[in-house]
Amino acid sequence: MSAARPGRFGVVGSGWRSEFFLRLARQIPGRLSVSGVVTRTAERGAEVESRWGVPTFRTVADLLAAERPEYVVPSVPWAVTPEVTEELVRHGVPVLAETPPAPDLDGLRGLWASVGDSGLVQVAEQYPLMPGHAARLAVLRAGVIGQVTSVQVSSTHLYHAVSLIRHMLGAGFEDAAVHARSFTAPLADPLSKDGWSGDATPKDRATVIATLQFASGTGLYDFTDNQWWNPLRARRIVVRGALGEIVDDRVVRLVDPGTPVESHLVRRRTGIDLNLEGSDLDHISFDGRVVYRNEYQGARFSEDDLAVADLLCRMTAWCRGEGPEPYPLAEGCQDHLLGLAIGESLRTGATVTTGREAWAP
Repeated sequence: MSAARPGRFGVVGSGWRSEFFLRLARQIPGRLSVSGVVTRTAERGAEVESRWGVPTFRTVADLLAAERPEYVVPSVPWAVTPEVTEELVRHGVPVLAETPPAPDLDGLRGLWASVGDSGLVQVAEQYPLMPGHAARLAVLRAGVIGQVTSVQVSSTHLYHAVSLIRHMLGAGFEDAAVHARSFTAPLADPLSKDGWSGDATPKDRATVIATLQFASGTGLYDFTDNQWWNPLRARRIVVRGALGEIVDDRVVRLVDPGTPVESHLVRRRTGIDLNLEGSDLDHISFDGRVVYRNEYQGARFSEDDLAVADLLCRMTAWCRGEGPEPYPLAEGCQDHLLGLAIGESLRTGATVTTGREAWAP
């Protein structure tokens, strides 16, 4: 999706996650630009200005007074996100809230009561836009494996995993019976967001396994501590349907009563061997049809970066009335509601059944 001029957004916060947004804007200046960053101190502001070349401000009001952005991303601690979101909505500014939009159930309910009717708040849930997941969703929506009956995700944590389960299963805002258990086992854990530790000593790490039973089918959640980073634990996804299943990039389905057929989601990556186009994901195809195409060729983005960049550009289009909502606040609230139910089931050992909340349509 292209824009006549770059989407211009502001950021509140200057931590590790906020730098993702600044870096993406720097790498695709024809698509995204940053109007400014709100930091708590002038000292931190000076660091951000020096590193990223963007102006900084001490308050949201100062940011909006200097140059009103098309939208603002609150990239702050969980407990602060609702406060910043509500302040921005009072100013009439569209918001792309980080995940989760509030830290707990009371916070979700309070945030919805405060800004749910504003129509200004979206949530930065990028996982359905990641290339592999977007390709799988395209195959599912084409009906290739028939009615989806279960989704198993062993990849990321809580609300992110729940988002994938809900969207692949088509569960929407259905109530769910959630049952979770935790198991501990030794595991070497040599890599984190801070880099390689140089330590290969196995340490106790917890794995949480939860079932989420919806009217439309079943979700299975399987996550091990630090699975995002640990190279010793793969990311896996299984989507089962009435006519077949997807296991990671392998698709099996029945094309007639006696013929099961196997196909694959195939990535075309450039920069391999003698290909001189540069290192990039070009597209993902299925049976000769492109089901995902990289719209940010040349930026050399990781697949997570591609998803976040796409989310930011979709936010631009929505703010300009040129595209649908990227990820409405109600969706983000529902994801975190179910993530909280997993946590509650772990604490109590009981099955937790979610009910219909005010944000459900």
